[in-house]
Amino acid sequence: MTIRSQLLKGILDGCVLAVIEKEPVYGYELSRKLQNIGLADVSEGTIYPVLLRLQKNKLITGEMKPSESGPNRKYYSLTPAGKEALIVISEEWNQLSIPINALLTKGVDSNESK
Repeated sequence: MTIRSQLLKGILDGCVLAVIEKEPVYGYELSRKLQNIGLADVSEGTIYPVLLRLQKNKLITGEMKPSESGPNRKYYSLTPAGKEALIVISEEWNQLSIPINALLTKGVDSNESK
């Protein structure tokens, strides 16, 4: 497993919740949206286990709806618990990403850490 895939695995739930927060989506559409923002390694095979886990944890719900082009599709929406989880994930991400970005892009002076 590459470093990139390990990092992505750690934050993928938050990414999925963030996309679903904007509007209900079905699995393939969700995968495409994530790929379009630059997460090219997120395939449908990666998305469906995440969706199942989030649904099992009651962070999202799924509803079958008719499709204009083919069989019905399961559209996913955030639950109130999912909205709360997204807030927590976003806060945690900010608390981690800001200092890590500073460290990796600028380095850290040993006197600054005291």
